[in-house]
Amino acid sequence: MAIDKVPITVRGFAALEEELKHRQQVERQRIVAAIAEARAHGDLSENAEYHAAKEAQSHNEGRVMELESMIARAEIIDVSKLSGDKIKFGATVKLVDEDTEEEKTYQIVGEPEADVHAGRVSITSPIARALIGKGVGDTVEVTTPGGGKSYEVVGVQFGG
Repeated sequence: MAIDKVPITVRGFAALEEELKHRQQVERQRIVAAIAEARAHGDLSENAEYHAAKEAQSHNEGRVMELESMIARAEIIDVSKLSGDKIKFGATVKLVDEDTEEEKTYQIVGEPEADVHAGRVSITSPIARALIGKGVGDTVEVTTPGGGKSYEVVGVQFGG
C-alpha cells in the first residue's frame, strides 16, 4: 500500500516539527512528573489527578504519533518558488463575494496547516477545489454549509 503524500508549505512543516518537539521534550516530562506526583498521593483507584494525568499522557502520545505520521508523509512545497496566473497549491487568492461585494483572501495550503480564521484553506476544502485551475476574472460557484456562494477571482499571487 502506497503512503499518500500530504502537500504542505515550508511554514506549515516547520510548525508540525515544532509541535512534535514540544510534545516530546516538554509535555512528556510534564506529564510524567504529574503522574509521579499523583502516585505519591496513594490509592490510585480513586485518584482523579492520576487518572487526569494518564489521560493527558494518552492524548499527548496519540498526537505525537499523528504528527510523526504527517511529517513522514509531508511533501514540502516552497511556495516562494511558485508562479503563474492559474490557482494551484500555495496560491494566495483574493476573491469578491458576488452577493455582498465582500473581499476575502485565502492561501491554499495542506490540510495539517489549514486555519480559515487565519486565511489558510485546505487544498481539500470545497472552496480550494473550486478555485484550482482558475485565474483572475473567473467566477467560481462554491457549495458551502450555508448554501451556494459565488465568487469572482480578483487576484492570484505566489510567494511567502
